[in-house]
Amino acid sequence: MKLKRDIFKKAFTNLVTAKALTELYEENFKVVSKYVHATSRGHEVIQTAVGMQLQPQDYVYPYYRDDSILLAIGMQPKDLMLQLLAKKDDPFSAGRTYYSHPSLNDADKPKIPHQSSATGMQAIPATGAAMGFWYKEHKDSKFDTQNSKSPVVVCSLGDASVTEGEIAEAFQMAALKQLPIIYLVQDNGWDISANAEETRAQDAFEYAKGFHGLEAISIDGTDFIESYTEFEKVLNTVREERRPFLVHAKCPLLNHHTSGVRMEFYRDDLEESKKRDPYPKLKKQLLENGFTEGELDAIEQAAKAIVAKEYQEALQAEDPKPEDLFTHDFAPTPITEEKGNRSPEGAEKVVMVDCALFAIEELMNQHPECLLYGQDVGGRLGGVFREAATLAQKFGDHRVFNTAIQEAFIVGSTVGMSAVGLKPIVEVQFADYIWPGLNQLFTEVSRSCYLSNGKWPVSMILRVPIGAYGSGGPYHSSSVESVITNIRGLKIAYPSNGADLKGLMKAAYHDPNPVVIFEHKGLYWSKVPGTKGATSIEPAEDYVLPFGKAWVLQEIWPQDDDETMSIITYGMGVHWAMNASQELGLQDKIEIVDLRTLHPLDEEAIMKSVKKCKKCLVVTEEPSDNTFARALSGKIQEQCFQYLDAPVMTIGSENMPAIPLNSTLEQTMIPSTEKVKVKIQELLSY
Repeated sequence: MKLKRDIFKKAFTNLVTAKALTELYEENFKVVSKYVHATSRGHEVIQTAVGMQLQPQDYVYPYYRDDSILLAIGMQPKDLMLQLLAKKDDPFSAGRTYYSHPSLNDADKPKIPHQSSATGMQAIPATGAAMGFWYKEHKDSKFDTQNSKSPVVVCSLGDASVTEGEIAEAFQMAALKQLPIIYLVQDNGWDISANAEETRAQDAFEYAKGFHGLEAISIDGTDFIESYTEFEKVLNTVREERRPFLVHAKCPLLNHHTSGVRMEFYRDDLEESKKRDPYPKLKKQLLENGFTEGELDAIEQAAKAIVAKEYQEALQAEDPKPEDLFTHDFAPTPITEEKGNRSPEGAEKVVMVDCALFAIEELMNQHPECLLYGQDVGGRLGGVFREAATLAQKFGDHRVFNTAIQEAFIVGSTVGMSAVGLKPIVEVQFADYIWPGLNQLFTEVSRSCYLSNGKWPVSMILRVPIGAYGSGGPYHSSSVESVITNIRGLKIAYPSNGADLKGLMKAAYHDPNPVVIFEHKGLYWSKVPGTKGATSIEPAEDYVLPFGKAWVLQEIWPQDDDETMSIITYGMGVHWAMNASQELGLQDKIEIVDLRTLHPLDEEAIMKSVKKCKKCLVVTEEPSDNTFARALSGKIQEQCFQYLDAPVMTIGSENMPAIPLNSTLEQTMIPSTEKVKVKIQELLSY
């Protein structure tokens, strides 16, 4: 296939611009190495061939060596250098993240959702975006799509990252559901200092053969004609046939791994790699297709001049100000007040699990962009707690569907789903199973809004059944809120009753930020003695409860000489506190504050109660050492010290490694009404 002259010219211009950037960075190493960077030197041809063919409706997930892709889609050298130097006007992150870590939401360019440092983690969010298109294009999705203009997702990967387990999860789902995604694997044979022979049993092309339904090709990524034409075929196929491909492109690494890890430290193949330089190869192809040496030299000199000029401009650009640190951690939410009817006249009292089920059903009826997925939530079972019962039958298998045992994919795919305009509600089956998903929750979900400077907040809900109930043993009983509350950029709910759960679920849906909802298994049906308070009159469909609003569900008005206390708690702790207060007959001495949400935290309500009551007990189900509850106790002590008549105390589970299966040992491990009663008496008599 013969390429047009303008394609050759654009490709060569792009290559020499990227090459000039690399050379300028080396010449000014002492200046630009203040912050770490990597460049595309040796990879320019395959990246240029890809970037030139992407359209504004497409989504691309470059990796940290892909500056040639960025130039090819229309970014200017100065744009990249503003990020290189961490300047305020860095168009991707406003100085918050590394060079060639882009996030872009411009109307005239392919979309680049935020991603982390892209050593394989980006494959799951990218596949999530493709799954979003798959859902939108389903015949019953109510979304209008035109196949001839259908978008494609391109996920760029270094060859070393393909050994990551999360890559297998992404490939599995792409192949299973036949998603419109192209995985571009640039194979230069190196990790950092470890080479392919040390770290891989096969290359990405061979690896892809194990995923039936994922077609793969292997090409010479230094040959522009081959790269452009072969990628064009793949791109057109995916646009039309809506199925996944892997393009394995071999190319040399002709610059350092990063500015901080120099190639001369460890490379023994530099001379051999230089023989595969794509620059002279492309130059030769242009000369064979009607260009002259003079024309090519003029293009190259012009590129160098632009790069040099824009480098000086970038050097002079403004740095961020200290106050810029405190922007875009969250996108603004429209839900700031409690609204709607919490207790409709004539409504039935329902168990907590039904409040969640009905909330999701109402949301799915109103919003075609709302969908639910996770392990066993599909039509056959409807969730192991029946928390999704009947939803698949009502809304179809494309809106409520099972996933494989892939917590990383379940969590991380929401980033891509959200980026294409959907609102996924997902769940991990038990809090104990959340650990494989933490990488995605931390690196991708929680940081997207902040590191994209507000361009890509992740709008998702993660449901997490939590807590000890009915001898669940060490793998179905854990409390994990202290880990999750240490991930900044998440909103976190932990309701104690059905009405709150429904109101918070509705607020979470309309919130543009990621939300984790902890749902205590022992409260789902109120089968645990003393938890009838978790049942509620089901709130009306319009009821919403904003995050960050605690509930003083047992309020007192102490006299000056009263010995009173405030109990600050959440989830199951609310019921232990209420039961203990009633059994002791001290309802007029004990104020109980239900936090409802752990982030944002209603500090005003907490401190007001503690200052009024003079003594404070924090009740949690977690083992109490080094936890959210201990941190809260410390904050209360710090802010209320002059009002306190006793140290702030905390009660939680015993500080053992796991919750045992045996029911006697389980009850010995976790708090109870009786244990809270003892702690209350200890604190009141202090």
